[in-house]
Amino acid sequence: MTLPEAVLQIDGQAAIAPPVSSRKLEAAEPKKLLLPKKNENNNRVVNYLLGRGIQITLIDYCLDTGRLYESQPYHNAVFIGFDRKGTPKYATLRGTTNRRYMGEANGSDKHFSFSIPSREESHRLHLFESAIDLLSYGTLELLSTKDWRQENCLSLAGIYKPKKIIEESTPPAALMQYLKDFPYINDIALHLDNDIAGRLAAKTIQTILPLSYTVAYEPPKRGKDYNDYLKMTITKNPLHER
Repeated sequence: MTLPEAVLQIDGQAAIAPPVSSRKLEAAEPKKLLLPKKNENNNRVVNYLLGRGIQITLIDYCLDTGRLYESQPYHNAVFIGFDRKGTPKYATLRGTTNRRYMGEANGSDKHFSFSIPSREESHRLHLFESAIDLLSYGTLELLSTKDWRQENCLSLAGIYKPKKIIEESTPPAALMQYLKDFPYINDIALHLDNDIAGRLAAKTIQTILPLSYTVAYEPPKRGKDYNDYLKMTITKNPLHER
């Protein structure tokens, strides 16, 4: 149950829930993820990500751990999200050609978006709008000679859109699932886009999350998102390229 429901239940104000119909139970069955067929190699995906400024160290990690591959026949970059058992539950697709394509694989469960866990237990979580932004942040950490896997990183399944009344909004499903799976996390950095939508999303998450979490909005220092910031950084310091 949700936090408000739990409070009502404890206070004795909640009525007994009516029986759930069998039709509703059928609708609640787990989704079956239908992943695109894998291409014989990942060359186009690798070249695409290198072109976005992502370091090969991060690309290789994602390929080696099954978090990334190139699809067939469209050669999209497929970013995979796993549950705690290591089962693929979510996939977001990104076009690698001139056409700007973004989508999700059929049966994707938004609770399990693309993520990279910390190397060791960490109480801090970095939240991004996309897998590209997540990998861009990791690249910036690597270029600064930091351990890019020192802390947890999670991307959302698309842009988070709160309700008109902020207090009535529900936190992003991927974020709440991650906090449930890693209950020791208590510090969250919101690396959402530096625009109206990103600032509103950050304000909403800061407002509706329990006070037990420390939540800070940390947009890119320059540019709209972290990939913009990464490319600006590389342009300013050519030695950082690839």
